[in-house]
Amino acid sequence: MTTTISRRDLFRRPVARPPEQRPPWALQGSEFTANCTRCGACIEACPTGVLVEGHARFPAIQFKAAACTFCAACCEACPAHCFVATRAEAWPIKAAIGDGCIEARGVTCRMCEDACEHSAIRFRPMRGGGSTVAVSHEHCTGCGACVRTCPVSAIAIRRPHDNEVI
Repeated sequence: MTTTISRRDLFRRPVARPPEQRPPWALQGSEFTANCTRCGACIEACPTGVLVEGHARFPAIQFKAAACTFCAACCEACPAHCFVATRAEAWPIKAAIGDGCIEARGVTCRMCEDACEHSAIRFRPMRGGGSTVAVSHEHCTGCGACVRTCPVSAIAIRRPHDNEVI
């Protein structure tokens, strides 16, 4: 048996997709994808629109669209039991400010600080002017409110001590 490959396909490599962030309190990894029926009930129940249809029609969080309020409507709407008890931490992700932050270049912005209800983002004045930004992982819920307000897209949501951007 022979396989015919076009010249174009010969050099094409599969594109590695970054992992998508699942809804808060979702089962982890393959346990979620094994249980999820992709019915879309959780997406329809999301009042903020942060939950969207992701790769292969599985629900995914899109922080550029909105922030998560942790209302648990997605958990309640799921007929397939893809969520754990909402008394636990919603997820292990937190905000991370990248090098593109314009505050570090002397431009006063602080929109992310204003958007953070939990006061997890703080700006500290530097000697000689300007300020540095810090995220308190203790206070950050990973809601993503800061992501959509950043005018230069310098904020990412990721697992602490990990370069994996969600």
